[in-house]
Amino acid sequence: MIEKMKFLSITGPKADIDRVVNQYLAKYEIHLENAMAQLNQVQNLSPFIQINPYKEVLAKAEEFTGLLGEEKQLKLRDISLEEATELIDRLGSELSEINVKCEEENKKRTKIVEDLNLVSPFLKLPGDIDQLVHYRFVQVRFGRIAREYYEKFKTYVYDSLDTWFYPCHEDEYVWGVYFVPWTRMEEVDAVFSSLHFERIYLKKDYYYGTPQEIYDKLRVELNAVDKKIAEYKSQASELLKKDAVSVFSAKEKLSALSVNFDVRKVAACVKEHHETFYILCGWMTEEDSIAFAKEIENDANLFCIIEDDKYNINVQPPTKLKNPKIFKPFEMYIKMYGLPAYNEMDPTIFVAITYSFIFGAMFGDVGQGLLLAIGGLILYKVKNMDLAAIIGCAGVFSTIFGFMYGSFFGFEDLIPALWLKPSEAMLLIPGLGNMNTVFVVAIVFGMFLILLTMIFNIINAVRSRDIENIIFSQNAICGLVFYGALTVTILLYITGHALPATVVLVVMFVIPLILIMLKEPLTRIVEKKTPAIEGGKAMYFVQSFFELFEVMLSYLSNTLSFVRVGAFAVSHAAMMGVVLMLAGAESGGSINWLIIILGNAFVCAMEGLIVGIQVLRLEYYEMFSRFYKGSGREFKPFLKNVKTNH
Repeated sequence: MIEKMKFLSITGPKADIDRVVNQYLAKYEIHLENAMAQLNQVQNLSPFIQINPYKEVLAKAEEFTGLLGEEKQLKLRDISLEEATELIDRLGSELSEINVKCEEENKKRTKIVEDLNLVSPFLKLPGDIDQLVHYRFVQVRFGRIAREYYEKFKTYVYDSLDTWFYPCHEDEYVWGVYFVPWTRMEEVDAVFSSLHFERIYLKKDYYYGTPQEIYDKLRVELNAVDKKIAEYKSQASELLKKDAVSVFSAKEKLSALSVNFDVRKVAACVKEHHETFYILCGWMTEEDSIAFAKEIENDANLFCIIEDDKYNINVQPPTKLKNPKIFKPFEMYIKMYGLPAYNEMDPTIFVAITYSFIFGAMFGDVGQGLLLAIGGLILYKVKNMDLAAIIGCAGVFSTIFGFMYGSFFGFEDLIPALWLKPSEAMLLIPGLGNMNTVFVVAIVFGMFLILLTMIFNIINAVRSRDIENIIFSQNAICGLVFYGALTVTILLYITGHALPATVVLVVMFVIPLILIMLKEPLTRIVEKKTPAIEGGKAMYFVQSFFELFEVMLSYLSNTLSFVRVGAFAVSHAAMMGVVLMLAGAESGGSINWLIIILGNAFVCAMEGLIVGIQVLRLEYYEMFSRFYKGSGREFKPFLKNVKTNH
C-alpha cells in the first residue's frame, strides 16, 4: 500500500527557522522539495544562503568516533549543543598536544628507517665506517650496481683498473664498496659511472663502528621510538575511551543539527514589509500532517498551508510504502524494478503471494521446503535480511506443495500425495490427447494471472485518466475481453463443450481485436482530438495489422511462459530420482545416506536458486510488464530528530 501524502508550505520569520525545524519538523518524516523551484511564480523570492556552523566541529567529532571504532551497544545520552561543542574542543586541544609529540617521534622514526635502509646492504663489511671514509691516500665509495653491469665489470674492466671492489649483498643489484687511490680517483669514478654505479653516501658524523654495530644501534633507537609512539597513541585512545559515550552522543547531536541546518539549501526567502520570511515546501503523510497541524496551531510565528489540490503542485508526490510486516521483505523486489508512482497500485502483496505460491508449485518438497523455511527465517531473525525472509516464505509454500505432491527429500513413496504426482498425473484434452496435468494447470493458472494483471492495468489507467489504457490497449478492457474469451474458450474445449466455445470465439474475439487495432484513432476520438488518423490511412492500417500480429504473439508467448511452472515441478522429481538412483535407493539394496544428503543439498541449492530467478522473471516480464511502470520516486525524510536540553 502507498501512504497518502499531503503537500505542506511552511513559513515564518527568517531568524526563527532553526527553532521550527528542531522543535517541530524534526519530530516528523518530511520529504522536502526545493522551494525555489516550487514557488517560481512568487515575486522577490531568493535562496536561503548561510554557512553551516556545525560542519567543522562535526568533522572533528566524526574523526574521534572513527578512532574509537564501531559503536557497540553504547547507550547514548541526551547532550546539549554547548556541552557537545565544549567536549569536542577540549578533546581536540588535548589530542592536538599528543599528536604534536607523536609527529615528532614519527619524524625521528622516518630518519632512523632511512638510515637502516642505507646501512643494511653493507652488514657484511668488516671495517669501521668512520675509519673507511677517512683514509688518507685511498677513497672509498659505497653503492650498488646492476647484476648485468657487475658481470661486465668483472669480465672486461676489473683486472685493468686500479681499484678493489668488495661485494656485501646481492639481490637484483650487487651492493658493495670500491677502493681507489687518490691519484686515480677521477678515472675510476668515471668508469663506475659508465657502468651505472649508484653511489650511497654514508659520511655521517654519527656513523661509528661496523655496519652491523650501527645497524644494531639504529634498531634499538627504532624500538624506543616505536614504544613512545605506541604510548602516545594509547594515551589518545584512553582519552577518547574515557568519554566514549559523550563523544558518540555529541556526534549524533551535531550530525542532526548539521543536517537540519542544511534545510536552508531547499528553503527560499521572501521579503514582506521590511521583514524577511523563510519558506519550506515538502511532503508528509496524511497522518503526520494532521498531527503537525494540531501541534503548531497555537504558534504565532509559524504558518502552514496543507495543500489538497494536486493541480496546484508542480511535482509528483514521493512514494512511501506501508505494508504488513509479513509482506514487507518483498518490497525489495518492488524497489529492484522501480517504486510505484504515487497514483499506481502497490504490487507488494500481489508479488508476495504469487511469488511464494509459484515457487512452492515449482519446488514442492516437504523436507527441502522445511530447510528453506527454517534456514531463511532464522537468518532473517539474526541478520534482518529481506532476501532471507523471502526464502523463508517460499520454503513454507514449498513444504505445502511437497505434501500436495507427496515428496519428502526426493522420496516419493514415504508420504501420500494429497493432490497428484507431477511426473505421473495425466489429463485427457479433446483434440490433443493425454497431457501432463501439472502443465495444463500451470497454463490455466498463468492465464488467470494475466487476466488479473489486466484488471490491475485498468485500475491504474483509471487513476491516471489514461483512456487508451482503460479501453483500447492490449491490456485494457478490449484486451481483457479478448483474452478472457480465449480463456473461457479453452476451458470449454477442455471440458468437452465445443459448441458454446465456438460461439464465444466468433463473437468475443473479433470485436476486441478490431478495437485494439484501431486504438490510436479511437482514443483521439474519445478525447475529442483531431485528426483521428495521422499520416496516410493505408500505411496506418498496414502498420496496425502487423502490430496486432505482434500483440497476438505476445499473448501466446506470455501464456506459454507459465509452462515452466509445471516443467520445474516435474524436473524436481526427475533430479531427485537421479540422486536416489546413485544412492541405491531404487534398487532395493542398502542406501548410501551420504549421497542422499549431498544430493539433497546440491538440488536444494542449485534448483532453489534457479527457481527463485525464474519466478522473479515471471513476475517482471509476464505480469509487471502488463500493468506496472515503477516510475515513482522514493520518500526520503530530510531531517533528523534533535534532543535538546533546557
